[in-house]
Amino acid sequence: YLTDQILTHQVRPGTRLPSERELAELIGVGRSAVREAIKVLQTQGIVTSQVGQAGGTTIGSSQGASFGRMLQLHMALEEISHDELTETRVLLERAATENVADTASDEALEELRNLCEQMREASDTAAFNELDTQFHVAIAQAAQNRLMRDLTIAIRQAVAAHILRAEQALRNWDELQGRLVTEHLGIVDALE
Repeated sequence: YLTDQILTHQVRPGTRLPSERELAELIGVGRSAVREAIKVLQTQGIVTSQVGQAGGTTIGSSQGASFGRMLQLHMALEEISHDELTETRVLLERAATENVADTASDEALEELRNLCEQMREASDTAAFNELDTQFHVAIAQAAQNRLMRDLTIAIRQAVAAHILRAEQALRNWDELQGRLVTEHLGIVDALE
């Protein structure tokens, strides 16, 4: 019922859904069925729920995070390899960067430079890894393509632990960190 409502544009992002009791009566099912359906839609990133007086369930979107969870599960099940995900990530980031070259605002470029400086100052691999992800997501966001942004978030989330483990295993992390910052600054220079 809810997915049909979304697919037929009868509800839009931001629409607050009726209570579980009201939905159960409307659809003619038990509240437990409604509760389970809402949990599935939350997992898929289609709805968000909050408790409390101002809470409730709202049609919303968190595709990046939900796509990322799905990719992680498919990697764990060995349906998608790390190499396939990395190849896709490179192609996606290349396309996003090409789009940004035509559309990037001064503010977006300044944000990228600031992230590079924070990456230079990162005291450990986990902090660097998070900033690196923010850098690539910022490029995808500046490309003004929400799907590119969400897929970038998803892929980065799916490979983040693998990348972090590889970085933590390196003996010459400081040297690599400096080289990566220089390469990221080169990307910003090229975009400018």
